[in-house]
Amino acid sequence: MTDRRSSSISSRKQPRQARSNELVAAILEAAVQVLVKEGAQRFTSARVAEKAGVSVGSLYQYFPNKAAILFRLQSDEWRETTEMLRGILEDVGKPPIERLRALVHAFIRSECDEAAVRGALNDAAPLYRDAPEAQEARVSGTRIIEDFMREVLPKAQETTRTLAGDLLTATLDSAGKQFSETPRTPAEIETYADAMADMFCAYLKSIEQR
Repeated sequence: MTDRRSSSISSRKQPRQARSNELVAAILEAAVQVLVKEGAQRFTSARVAEKAGVSVGSLYQYFPNKAAILFRLQSDEWRETTEMLRGILEDVGKPPIERLRALVHAFIRSECDEAAVRGALNDAAPLYRDAPEAQEARVSGTRIIEDFMREVLPKAQETTRTLAGDLLTATLDSAGKQFSETPRTPAEIETYADAMADMFCAYLKSIEQR
């Protein structure tokens, strides 16, 4: 059975009762299992429904197509990452550099723990990455990084702070993805995260000293 075609990647409706919440949770759990096992190319709503033990009609009540399911998984991942960013970088009780090091370690551990799902979601990204909802989902994380750079580099020009934030984000994403493609031990993760944090801290210190 093929997926229904729809330009929307938003959920069709939000669950309001406990039973509905349980159904959506079962669908999303099944979606992760299908995505990891089958990959983005063979991911379909029918396979997810079968894995979840529900009818395709029940699934379509909440997700109009497979892109909507994948976008929900990706949105949940973005939200978790944003909450991690906020919890670490906005903890003003700790020095900025200490927060940055904590962020790098948390991010690399997260990448390694969820490598299979994130790799499959990256493969599926063409289904939703250009949608307005996808663009909006990235905004809050970007703002947290921008606010942190204003705090840690108060005397730098705005263009310099923007560049520093962009480099931090791009390097974490790219290096984290590449590093997590191979299974890693806790010791390897710790060593890699330490080295990356050292690099970021040295870069920010060099900007301060200009």
